[in-house]
Amino acid sequence: MASNGFYNYLKLINNNTNYAKRMARLSARIFGEVVRPTDGSSMRVVKRFAAKPVDKRTEVIKYYPPHPTINALVKELRLLGLYRDEHMDFKEEMARVKTLRGKRTWSRLNQGKAKGKAD
Repeated sequence: MASNGFYNYLKLINNNTNYAKRMARLSARIFGEVVRPTDGSSMRVVKRFAAKPVDKRTEVIKYYPPHPTINALVKELRLLGLYRDEHMDFKEEMARVKTLRGKRTWSRLNQGKAKGKAD
């Protein structure tokens, strides 16, 4: 009688070989299960950073605080033609083309269809 392939796979996974461990980990990753179960001794926690994830910590986010005069300096250099801000150039060009086509630009005070109909 021929043995079933699935049965052989299960028998192989239950072995304690290196291949069996790797296949079990791969299977767990594919199906969204815990890849390597942990116990309390392996879950060492640094108390200072335990509360927040890395992208939420202020010491990581504000590692290099923005220089207070950098924005004013960049704007001044852009007006003089010494600095090129392609994003601002693009936004200004889109606004210019929009006004040439006769489209209205919305301000914060005049938002929404109901407000536009009342004018």
